[in-house]
Amino acid sequence: MHNDIKKALEVLLQGGIILYPTDTIWGIGCDATNEEAVRRIYQLKKREDSKSMLVLLENINALERYVEEVPEIAYDLIEVTEKPMTIIYSGAKNLAKNLVAEDGSIGIRLTSEAFTQQLIQRFKKPLVSTSANISGKPSPAFFDEISSEIIDAVDYVVEFRQDDHSPKSPSSIIKLGTGGEIQVLRQ
Repeated sequence: MHNDIKKALEVLLQGGIILYPTDTIWGIGCDATNEEAVRRIYQLKKREDSKSMLVLLENINALERYVEEVPEIAYDLIEVTEKPMTIIYSGAKNLAKNLVAEDGSIGIRLTSEAFTQQLIQRFKKPLVSTSANISGKPSPAFFDEISSEIIDAVDYVVEFRQDDHSPKSPSSIIKLGTGGEIQVLRQ
């Protein structure tokens, strides 16, 4: 894992894109503050850039760097959740403009997976995380289900957990309103 983190870090620092395991499914990622890297992921996925992608952070303390105002309820939800949860926040900041939704919101998940936590800690920036598939195609559950089109297009493929076939689920998605409203988009 240490060697993979080192190589992935080198690629991210140069504005590259990686294919990596997350706490849910395999993801395509890049520096969430680098507009050119984000553009490359949209191109690779053949995805409209009006469909925003989510961001991974390694800990709760980093939230305030990327969201104007974190609602108190977000801290409560994060504390009690037992499975991966993406929260959509209003008022994204300090992120690539083409990553933020038209309404100024951004989906953020705090990762509990060792590889991504360590990578983000060392990178000192958030990572884009989007499923490792072409837009409209099924999301691969395991590494061996990822198309060669995706594998060949990224700058680095992480070796860690490629043989892992333990079941993973997509995260739940919750949108928080500025007045504390909660909307469950996916359980």
